Amino acid sequence: MFDVAIIGCGPVGAFAANLLGKAGLSVLVVEQEAHPYPLPRAVHLDHEMMRLFQSAGVIDRLAVDMRETEGHLHVGADHGVIRYMGTVGRPRPFSWSNDYFFYQPELEQHLRDALSAHPNVTVQLGTAFEGLDQDAQAVTLRLLGHRTERARYVIACDGSRSMVRKALNIALDDLDFEEPWLVVDAEVDGPVRFPDIWGVPEAADLQKLSVMMCDPKRPATIVPGRGNHRRWEFMLLPGEDDAVMMEPDNVAALVAPYLTGVPHKIVRAATYRFHGLIAEQWRQGRVFLAGDAAHQTPPFFGQGMCHGLRDIANLAWKLELVLADRAPETLLDTYQTERDPHVRAVISAAVAAGRYICMLDPDLAATRDTQMREAAKGTEHGTAADLIPAIAQGIVADGTPGAGERFIQPSMNGQLLDDITGSGWRLFTSKPIDAPAEITVVPANGAIADWLTAHNAKAVLVRPDHYVFGTGAPADLLTQLEAKLRP
Repeated sequence: MFDVAIIGCGPVGAFAANLLGKAGLSVLVVEQEAHPYPLPRAVHLDHEMMRLFQSAGVIDRLAVDMRETEGHLHVGADHGVIRYMGTVGRPRPFSWSNDYFFYQPELEQHLRDALSAHPNVTVQLGTAFEGLDQDAQAVTLRLLGHRTERARYVIACDGSRSMVRKALNIALDDLDFEEPWLVVDAEVDGPVRFPDIWGVPEAADLQKLSVMMCDPKRPATIVPGRGNHRRWEFMLLPGEDDAVMMEPDNVAALVAPYLTGVPHKIVRAATYRFHGLIAEQWRQGRVFLAGDAAHQTPPFFGQGMCHGLRDIANLAWKLELVLADRAPETLLDTYQTERDPHVRAVISAAVAAGRYICMLDPDLAATRDTQMREAAKGTEHGTAADLIPAIAQGIVADGTPGAGERFIQPSMNGQLLDDITGSGWRLFTSKPIDAPAEITVVPANGAIADWLTAHNAKAVLVRPDHYVFGTGAPADLLTQLEAKLRP
């Protein structure tokens, strides 16, 4: 019997297998496709994901194929800037850049290749999931060819059309956003052309930004990619037919203003419905939903895949404790308690952006532009990272300063913090203290001491997923953690 079975070996499933494999759990990965999907789908991730790849021991494989970029720019109907979320010149408290672009087939292959380092991970490619049964001890998976496998827990990472979610009859909460868009990927050998845009901040480089043209004639996004990969997303207008808009001549006409005179090759054109959906149940018995199986996010801030990786980071350390009999199984109920509000807040922000981006009435669009520019006056622009809320309930020390926030990762003597301390439970404190073996006590120096001063705290306890459990006196934090983990 396996400790954990993972259904699906896309980016989220492969990351889960690497993270759990590194933790020493016995893991089965079931994937119906023998090879990664050959065309790009997800393209963006942020600093938190790079840190999680660090935790899983795969960052060196992945970082070489990432392109670091500089944020987001939204342009109004009159081709003037209405919202800027750039990162040029901004501090990097987590060390990694806020925005990276990648080519999904490469990313998936790197993550699959990394699994060879874990003899405790079994990968079954070309194996379709057909059903499951649960009992008090484990889950029995029914697989193609009348085969079965047993695992104590199952994580469904099998995408938006999740067969596991359907087998469990779990409904989706619809956040009332659905818009049809045409996604075009191209290999481009030169800089993308842009229309004249006014109000662009002096430090901003359009070639390194995700540029959203909020034009009521046809909203569109121009996305930088790794290498020579570039992406366009065009909203389909009322009455337009998906198949017709995917025809090569129509695709060529849409990208022509950006690529006239620039050598390029269209790689694919496909239509999608941008949704805001969240599963009503993330756990049913011993089975958990993660990634697109649990939620679907409009792409306006590039957080879709990021959500899935956060799901796994949240769940993995809890499974590890429960499987080692170091915490009761009720700990696993905090997975949805913590992740659902987190995901819901970001999807709500993306839906809100989508509503003003997709505005097709010229008069309403002009009013929107005026209002957004007025609102931005006298305020420092934020970044997409600011959209990620703190964990408000669950395994956090409620009411302590900084609880639930993502903890900083400074570089110390040329090394990143997590590479020095490891990624388990860490207690940063200015005074030594005896702690349980599973908690690493780390002297608080430099940027960490500054962080504690800013939060008026003597110590900070950080979870394995890099979120702050809480701040306060060291002994008090250990007492509160014990009460939360083992009530």
